[in-house]
Amino acid sequence: MGKRKRRTRRSFSPEFKAETVRLVQGSEKSLGTIARELDLTETALRAWVRQAEVDAGRGCAGALTTDEREELARLRRDVKRLQMERDILKNLRVRGGRTTCWTRNSRAGYRCLHLGRSGRLLIGDVANP
Repeated sequence: MGKRKRRTRRSFSPEFKAETVRLVQGSEKSLGTIARELDLTETALRAWVRQAEVDAGRGCAGALTTDEREELARLRRDVKRLQMERDILKNLRVRGGRTTCWTRNSRAGYRCLHLGRSGRLLIGDVANP
């Protein structure tokens, strides 16, 4: 027995997902049959149907709608950025009030962090300092 080759990750538009969910909900065919016909995994299709039910208000208690999930992701990004800015400001005070600090960023090369005249933290990406 050989190992099955792993399928490359695909992405689907929200319109395709919505249409597929409507097909599942309005069809007499089983979810597994529809998944095979559309070359999808049953797990992914089942998750789309469950999320559509939550978005329609028929999901289990405590489940997040798509909009709530997007807002939560945005808020988590904001918190991470604010924590980074707070930590940088702490480091600036510890280092004798130096107003410029270079940090390494894997995507953008180096990142210049400094305080502007207004006291706000300014962030600029550069290739090399």
